[in-house]
Amino acid sequence: MKSHPVTTGMAAARRVSVPVPSGPDRMNRPSLAGKTVVVMGLGRFGGGTDAARFAAAQGAHVVVTDAAPEPKLADSVKELQGVANVEFHLGGHVEADFEQADLIVVNPAVPDNTPFLDIARRHDRPITTAMNLFFLWCSSPIIGITGANGKSTTAALAAHLLQAAVGSHNVLYRNVWLSGNIGNVPLLGLLDRIQPHDLVVLELSSFQTEKFSQIEKAPKVAILTNLTPNHLDRHGTFEAYCGSKENIFRYQPLGAADPALSLFFAEDPVGQQWFRKYSGQPGRICRMFTPDDVPGTIRRCFRLPGRANLCNLAAAMAIAGHFGVTESQIEKALSSFTSLPHRLELVGEVRGVRYYNDSIATTPESAIVAMTAFEEPKVIIAGGSDKGLSFEAFAQVVAQRAKVAVLIGRTSKKIAQAIQACSDNKALIVFALTLTEAVELAGRHACPGDVVLLSPACASYDMFDNFQQRGREFARLVAQLG
Repeated sequence: MKSHPVTTGMAAARRVSVPVPSGPDRMNRPSLAGKTVVVMGLGRFGGGTDAARFAAAQGAHVVVTDAAPEPKLADSVKELQGVANVEFHLGGHVEADFEQADLIVVNPAVPDNTPFLDIARRHDRPITTAMNLFFLWCSSPIIGITGANGKSTTAALAAHLLQAAVGSHNVLYRNVWLSGNIGNVPLLGLLDRIQPHDLVVLELSSFQTEKFSQIEKAPKVAILTNLTPNHLDRHGTFEAYCGSKENIFRYQPLGAADPALSLFFAEDPVGQQWFRKYSGQPGRICRMFTPDDVPGTIRRCFRLPGRANLCNLAAAMAIAGHFGVTESQIEKALSSFTSLPHRLELVGEVRGVRYYNDSIATTPESAIVAMTAFEEPKVIIAGGSDKGLSFEAFAQVVAQRAKVAVLIGRTSKKIAQAIQACSDNKALIVFALTLTEAVELAGRHACPGDVVLLSPACASYDMFDNFQQRGREFARLVAQLG
């Protein structure tokens, strides 16, 4: 099927009304006043604090429970100090909490098959997520962005382009909010500040979109940036992972007067499949986007490297155009947009060598995107904890495009074997016991004009708390080189 590229220029910059939800949308909001709400999974980085604060503010008695002991959760516990009607059950879960709760709000990191959620199901206790609560309470249109790679950058770009046009005569919305799986902005904490004529941009993970089936709701504007195997340790199969993502289109609210917008990455086979499935539905506008949808004048204003980032920009432009932002406004706004932390982030240049932090690359496919973003000779630092994914395709790219591969973590030998199995391998393989040693070795092997790229292709949990900590440590080590 022929793709339908995103149009650019004034033709795309039509004014789209911003509807104010009423009636059933407001009636679907569950009352929490006087109820017992269990928040399962506080997390070391405060993943459950947002839900706990929200439920307490609604008048609920909140029980925060986590399997980790209190000393490991000290920072998160501190965030809830002074919040009324909140108690903690830490260092293990209590069965009675799940038997008697009026509502259980589960952190996305908690798997569905945990025995305590089985207890709740046996007692017919309702289970939900913070994201589902947000969709039930939010009174403004939601733009949801998901995909295996690129969703954070696309969400940030879309919010940036939309915000730049606030106050202009050609747009009707009044403010733009960016949240979800991006940044440190509390999702539910925004609800008191969001107005009906605002727009909300959310980055959504597969753990969040899979739960849309519980409420049969999804964003009015939905974007799939791309889809490659990820989180198979949680979803089990690639098919199940895809199914969780498809909910972002399956439950879109459709209306003839205010049609839903669905965007698909044209080069993604699953995206093409879903485009065919959803295209032509009454009340829905379907488009596919490619790097070619970005005009040359706008490309020259765009600082982020690589073809993948052009795809991200094309999707963000389509969203902005849908809400009335003009091409000239987009061009002007891009001059102030910079790379997000840990996503092909330039963290330093030392003796003519540029160092890029791409710690967000926790899958082989995302590391491939980073490797192909640069034409310069590359020294790549890769490796980490094992998510059970194949490194074959990644190894082929490293073998062909890298001059040196510095390997760390539990997967280092596995990645090395995959690279060595490539018949056309040109990369020197070096092992490091720590990231400190890896940065030192990378600097030693790099020459002026080269790129040193931290793009691990793996999760960080064998050596770090998360990819953010890994990226910050990389940036710190690079700063010391100078």
